[in-house]
Amino acid sequence: QLQLVESGGGLVQPGGSLRLSCAASGFTLDYYAIGWFRQAPGKEREGVSCITNSGGSTHYVDSVKGRFTISRDNAKNTVYLQMNSLKPEDTGVYYCAAGSVCSGYVCYGRTYRGQGTQVTVSS
Repeated sequence: QLQLVESGGGLVQPGGSLRLSCAASGFTLDYYAIGWFRQAPGKEREGVSCITNSGGSTHYVDSVKGRFTISRDNAKNTVYLQMNSLKPEDTGVYYCAAGSVCSGYVCYGRTYRGQGTQVTVSS
């Protein structure tokens, strides 16, 4: 079965950290750009970060620059999103997607998308 599975979400206090993982099964991530998206309650889904297939280029939405880091380990067929200095406005369901290209921080030509992992930042 071809799928992406996110993990690592949870409840964290403001200022805390989480590391999200996006693992692929049934296919290799090597050829895909990978993007992270999030959707807060009552809001539209937004792009957060994107990494090219080689990992040589990364992009972030302004609101997370300097706090989030996207990386990939193609040997493990996994992409990560390290989130530091979390804020309540980072709360939402985080999704990863495999696509053809990063256009800035948005991954386009998406072929696969995971089911999401909940991130809640609250005291």
